[in-house]
Amino acid sequence: MLVERDAMTTPMTLISLSELTDVRNGWEREGAKVVFVPTMGALHEGHMQLVRVARQHGSRVIVSIFVNPTQFGPNEDFAKYPRTLAADLELLAKEKVDAVFLPNAMSMYPDGFQTYVINKTMAKGLCGAVRPGHFEGVLTVVLKLFNLVRPHSAIFGKKDYQQWRLIERMVKDLHLPITVLGQDTVRESDGLAMSSRNRYLSDADRKLASRISKGLRASKQMISGGEKNIQAAINACESELSAESGISLEYLELRRQSDLSFFEQEIDAPAVLLVACRIGSTRLIDNMEMG
Repeated sequence: MLVERDAMTTPMTLISLSELTDVRNGWEREGAKVVFVPTMGALHEGHMQLVRVARQHGSRVIVSIFVNPTQFGPNEDFAKYPRTLAADLELLAKEKVDAVFLPNAMSMYPDGFQTYVINKTMAKGLCGAVRPGHFEGVLTVVLKLFNLVRPHSAIFGKKDYQQWRLIERMVKDLHLPITVLGQDTVRESDGLAMSSRNRYLSDADRKLASRISKGLRASKQMISGGEKNIQAAINACESELSAESGISLEYLELRRQSDLSFFEQEIDAPAVLLVACRIGSTRLIDNMEMG
């Protein structure tokens, strides 16, 4: 028997695949519209906003928490990625989430696992260029989660803009019966995009990190004012990022929002400026839609 949301003090936690299947079949029998929010945990207000939007789009909301090993490279932070399950479940209980799926690596990647999802075009640049294999891991785990949860729709944050667009593309290319929704980035009071990795920043690093959103806003203001020159728009952001030492830029690129392709001559369609950088040992990404 399913527990009604209003009576819940903590979300229903589902660890085994069979538990998830039983609950999901029950929701199907009751005619529920299921909305899914995949996460890697270490939840913050940005995730809670995704959950609130999910509630607006369906009658049952399920969140997954799984630190996916296949999207981390050999020299990345998989081992130290923050894991705060008790706090995460407390936050989700306040939002009256219906269920939390907590798979383990063995159930998601059983012995002999060898099938992956590859995007041949959109995954090549930006984070795909500096994190080889990252999006192969992301798309594979998201497809597996979609197959297990069987949602009607799924919510993703636009902070991971390339990831959001790649998942949209996968759903379209593979004819998955799921609506993918993107939610605007939630920011701290100083403009820094909320991220589980922000907790790695020292006070001095945090002050530097606030320059990222300042630079993005400078470019947005320029494009909103009618600027069509691609490099001029990029330079407006780069000037802010280079004003003080301590920000090591990985990429800063202006792309079309629709498919992340490059502009050729000038800005002639809705654009998004995307940035990745390192401050100390912490890698941060951000973006801003423009026009």
